[in-house]
Amino acid sequence: MLVHQIELFATYLETERNVSPHTLAAYRSDLAQLLAFAVRDKGEDVSAQDIDHLLLRRYLAGLAKNSKKSSIGRKLAAIRSFFRFLLRRGAVVKNPAELIATPKKEQRLPFHLDIDQATTLMEAPDDDQKYALRDRAILELLYSSGLRVSELTGLNIGELDLAGGMVRVTGKGGKERIVPVGSRALAAVQEYLDERDSSARGALFLNTRGGRINRRSVARIVDAHVQRIAAFKNISPHTLRHTFATHMLEGGADLRAIQELLGHASLSTTQKYTHVSIDRLMEVYDKAHPKAHTKNGE
Repeated sequence: MLVHQIELFATYLETERNVSPHTLAAYRSDLAQLLAFAVRDKGEDVSAQDIDHLLLRRYLAGLAKNSKKSSIGRKLAAIRSFFRFLLRRGAVVKNPAELIATPKKEQRLPFHLDIDQATTLMEAPDDDQKYALRDRAILELLYSSGLRVSELTGLNIGELDLAGGMVRVTGKGGKERIVPVGSRALAAVQEYLDERDSSARGALFLNTRGGRINRRSVARIVDAHVQRIAAFKNISPHTLRHTFATHMLEGGADLRAIQELLGHASLSTTQKYTHVSIDRLMEVYDKAHPKAHTKNGE
């Protein structure tokens, strides 16, 4: 049955591919949606052999009414991977998802803060607040090093080299990389650690109960300080990652270097920041060049 085949695939992803818990959960969710549709279409005893490209087209057409193209593309990629897994094991004779084109993604530029906005947010934690030092250290480290939230919450004290200004990060797929940390972030982290037991080990950032902080808590911390200063809206921890990359590019950093710092497997993922930089360059050109608004040099 299809549900059993999905479980076999999930076990393969976890044990052989060593995907992150977040990625595994996303695959499970995407394939569970396909399972529910297939059961309604074919009945409870449906298996992967019963799924053809026509069923998949009906399924994706239904998703298109309420889902973004990027979300549909991700689900289709999960289905393709699932059927490739079954094909290698002889459970199916063909991959029906290979006949379906991936929908083109909407070209959305990542939102980022300007330097003044980023500075305002870094200074938002009030020293009178109980967790101000921790919150400031979190904000500074996200902006200084462009970490993913999962990377930040997974940090241990031993992975931070305050003297060398580096942090060892475990990214997607368990890949490690070394990322520089700016002086302001180093100072903020040092202040936070000084407030804690100097012999502390384990998780770098703790929640209010003394355990490792999680992604939701970090999102709430960012949102709380955004609400306090009321300078802008819809800022997430990931916005600080976008801001880091954009400011690095605008400051003259090489795209390949930014790719390494962000931990992107493909340069194409990093290239979206070039659009932001080009928009900024055009804005500067329009304001600064004496002939920017004339036609034909007149």
